[in-house]
Amino acid sequence: MAQISLTFPDGNARSYDAGVTPAEVAESISKSLSKKAISAQVDGAHWDMQWPIKADAKIAINTPADDTAALELIRHDAAHIMARAVQEIWPDVKVTIGPVIENGFYYDFDRQEPFTPEDLGAIEKKMKEIINKRDPITTEIWDRERAIRYYQANNEPYKVELIEAIPGDEPLRMYWHGHWQDLCRGPHFQQTGQVPADAFKLMSVAGAYWRGDSDRPMLQRIYGVAFRNKNDLRAHLTMLEEAAKRDHRKLGREMDLFHMQEEAPGQIFWHPNGWRIFTELQNYMRRKQEAGGYVEVNTPQLVDRSLWEKSGHWEKFGENMFVVEVDEEHAREKAVNALKPMNCPCHVQIFNQGLKSYRDLPLRMAEFGCCNRYEPSGALHGIMRVRGFTQDDAHIFCAEDDIESETSIYIQWLTEVYTDLGFAEFKVKFSDRPEVRAGADEIWDKAEAALLDATRKAGIEPELNPGEGAFYGPKLEFVLTDAIGRDWQCGTHQVDFVLPERLDATYVGADGAKHRPVMLHRACLGSFERFIGILIENHAGKLPFWLAPRQVVVASIVSDADNYVHHVVKTLKARGVRAEADIRNEKINYKVREHSLSKVPAILACGLKEVEAGTVSVRRLGEKQTHVETLGSVADQLCAEATPPDQAKKHELTVV
Repeated sequence: MAQISLTFPDGNARSYDAGVTPAEVAESISKSLSKKAISAQVDGAHWDMQWPIKADAKIAINTPADDTAALELIRHDAAHIMARAVQEIWPDVKVTIGPVIENGFYYDFDRQEPFTPEDLGAIEKKMKEIINKRDPITTEIWDRERAIRYYQANNEPYKVELIEAIPGDEPLRMYWHGHWQDLCRGPHFQQTGQVPADAFKLMSVAGAYWRGDSDRPMLQRIYGVAFRNKNDLRAHLTMLEEAAKRDHRKLGREMDLFHMQEEAPGQIFWHPNGWRIFTELQNYMRRKQEAGGYVEVNTPQLVDRSLWEKSGHWEKFGENMFVVEVDEEHAREKAVNALKPMNCPCHVQIFNQGLKSYRDLPLRMAEFGCCNRYEPSGALHGIMRVRGFTQDDAHIFCAEDDIESETSIYIQWLTEVYTDLGFAEFKVKFSDRPEVRAGADEIWDKAEAALLDATRKAGIEPELNPGEGAFYGPKLEFVLTDAIGRDWQCGTHQVDFVLPERLDATYVGADGAKHRPVMLHRACLGSFERFIGILIENHAGKLPFWLAPRQVVVASIVSDADNYVHHVVKTLKARGVRAEADIRNEKINYKVREHSLSKVPAILACGLKEVEAGTVSVRRLGEKQTHVETLGSVADQLCAEATPPDQAKKHELTVV
């Protein structure tokens, strides 16, 4: 029999018969490894222990200690075990597909009756029974005709359709979990007992059209989560509970920030409180950008199709654009315009006005640009995922030699912004060329090398994120981690050699000749709407004092204190604090509960004692105890807290 050479992670190699399985390889090394082995990595591919290896390869045996491999198998097997459990309880239910997703899995079922919460409990119980049976998991290779006959005989039309849709004529891999069988690419564990019975939970049921087609049957999708052990599961469920408390949609109602309605899908109706957050954040960003050497511009919302065609957006991004047809007077054809989905082509138009010199570079051009993008209705999510949004967008026009310095300057500037907004640490991902892109490969080679080199020279080793760049250039993605451990991709920084070429942007160099500028696209917050949602959830509605829409409520304890309440409010407003009076004929405890629910950071109570002493009773949000202070002392404290961080730093520097 032919021999093959398998090379192990330590560099040593061994010879085996062609067709050897990872299970046999593990057994040849040690019985201990054989017992612990769950799968293998063969030339970088995740490999089932039963699959034959037919050629020379690099191999590593995975054990439960390998987080990525173990979690993939746990979640994949849990999906199959769930499908088996459903069909054992309800034999007439038809199964479709069940992939692994982030934190868990799902499976789609065709069942006449809707699944209930009680059904989910019954399915979980049956799944644990299957796990405890420790049934063997085996794989077989079938030709397509045999597989189709099998599923037709078992009345599984969805499996038949899946097989018929698979291109080519290669045989199929079939997996058996005990007596239950499914079409699957694998890999899987070697027996059902390797799935931890106390580390999964079925979470919810949702509708899903077969193959995503609204003209096809509506199926029922059961979602589950699965982890390596019960502690990880418990931590995840606790995080979900905390996330539900922090849901920006719930807090948005309680704080009276915004609402959304059917007549304007994906659009936000900002209430005064919410708009205050928006404008305070915008004012902060405007000051930071001005200090960072940016000039602010504003460009049209509606732009003719011809510009989007020149830029490449019409071809690469057209399905996400809102198109408007207008009957122009005396025109033979309708004018086709589009609401801008991004600002970059318009910024090039400003750059192209007049002759630019190398002395004008780098030119940092910023806009709080209102953009519109079509998002499917199912993808919309509060103010986190909308169709109309405002970007803190900017484009830096510079020479190729400036890429490194401008990248370093931007990373430092962005770090200051995130720190001011409560995110002291962030991760950086490097996204290279996508499959659908504009520009020649040599241009992409140059852009990717320049951005990666600049990032490393700025002291950052980014995580690689293959294929996720913009269609015109590679990008850095800046990922924030919130208070409960969730990651949010916010900022971006992209190198673009393509758009200046397409839109004929030039500057006159020191040699007197025309040159193409490099265009660095950058956004720090991303969209204001989404970032505000992140802030609300990160702080559980208890925003930093300077950003809180309602900073102070001064509440009367008795009506005889009403005039003093107004005096306190006037004093605080004069110091730049957003203060309001509550002199309603309600008990003070009622007022405190109401304003605490609305996340007002400070409530000052005034009764006759406070009137006589010139004091206020101070209650901070989240504190159960109150304390009494003089009005002057409280005004000083609140004034300092109301000062935005960039202005506070400026004041500190001035004092020093």
